[in-house]
Amino acid sequence: MAELPALDLPENPKLAHNITWFARALRNAGLPIGPGRIVDAIRAVAAAGFTDRQDFYWTLHACFVSRADQRVVFDQIFRLYWRDPRYLDHMISLLSPALRGTQEDRAARPAEKRAAESLLAGIERDLPQPDRDEDGSEIEIDASATMSGEERLRSLDFEQMSNAEMAEARRLISRLALPVPPILARRTRADVHGALTDGRATLRQAMRRGGEVTRLARRAPRIRWPNLVAICDISGSMSAYSRAVLHFLHAVSNRQGAGWAKVHAFTFGTRLTNITRHLRQRDVDAALAAAGAEAQDWEGGTRIGACLHDFNRDWSRRVLGQGAVVLLITDGLDRDDPDLLAAECRRLHLSARRLVWLNPLLRWDGFAPRARGIAAMLPHVDSLRAGHSIDSLAALAQALARPDDIGEMARIRALLPRM
Repeated sequence: MAELPALDLPENPKLAHNITWFARALRNAGLPIGPGRIVDAIRAVAAAGFTDRQDFYWTLHACFVSRADQRVVFDQIFRLYWRDPRYLDHMISLLSPALRGTQEDRAARPAEKRAAESLLAGIERDLPQPDRDEDGSEIEIDASATMSGEERLRSLDFEQMSNAEMAEARRLISRLALPVPPILARRTRADVHGALTDGRATLRQAMRRGGEVTRLARRAPRIRWPNLVAICDISGSMSAYSRAVLHFLHAVSNRQGAGWAKVHAFTFGTRLTNITRHLRQRDVDAALAAAGAEAQDWEGGTRIGACLHDFNRDWSRRVLGQGAVVLLITDGLDRDDPDLLAAECRRLHLSARRLVWLNPLLRWDGFAPRARGIAAMLPHVDSLRAGHSIDSLAALAQALARPDDIGEMARIRALLPRM
């Protein structure tokens, strides 16, 4: 490794060492950072100076962040490492439930647990070691009555997962199935056990036997499979959940005998993007990387009404034919005109065979439809369900097999303010 250049910063003699340690934490969190980037960052700080905290932040941001999905992790690690004077105690409290009494009792912010885990990765030797008895052997703890790791992971919020937990969650998601009952078509086919009598076929058979009718020809309705159309919100508040759902859709679209005729996927933030062809790649990482490159508005703002208008105008007739089931994955937090959003949701609902809304905000027990966007969308969906964990995705698979499932619709509609 090349020798790091000396910095002429008398007030911060260990700044180069701290930047190197900070870069190691970013690399532990999944950012592709090598020695070259560390050297560039130290030189950039030396050139820009260290007089303004905001300038320092954006100098390191320019050196270490190359993709939009890395911004949240960088921001959290920067805040914990450079801004919080008690960052070590705070990180330990995030990772150890036993120490939460020394910190405020709240859920970790997006990527905060992942950031804390990566920062602590380099100082594990300084953390308390397992208790040992007098002869030096490690004390065994009976964990038979505790929840297994997989059970805990299945109920864990996607936004609160660490790198390792998210990797394991993707493995579990890839095993989920999404069954769907077939649709009875208006066209029929010959079937000796069918309930419909085929008069023309019966007469043809009788003519071959001199006009004598020996048996009735019968027909039954043909069966066909519907399309699955997913419209995923990829704004800042929905990014982690949409990634998990897209992993799920990739597994469904590439699984033989899944039952769906076709699987179509769209993302939206400030604009609508069709990523269907990217999900057809066999490798899930390559598929989502291509989808992320195609959707330039990842982790940006949200314009639900305008994006649904673009979908209804440009794609509705192409993908919603043949009785398609639509999954709308969004939190419904939209600042655009609620009348436009209500009109576009109504049109989408009328065009689809079934419209299922996945809203991660339902994970909160005290959730109420106070936002105008949520109130505008509620009357125009068939089912409302949570989509924040592996268990919620498994429940979605069971719900799609029941055409009469409404999820949380009745409870949430009862909370709507009376007009």
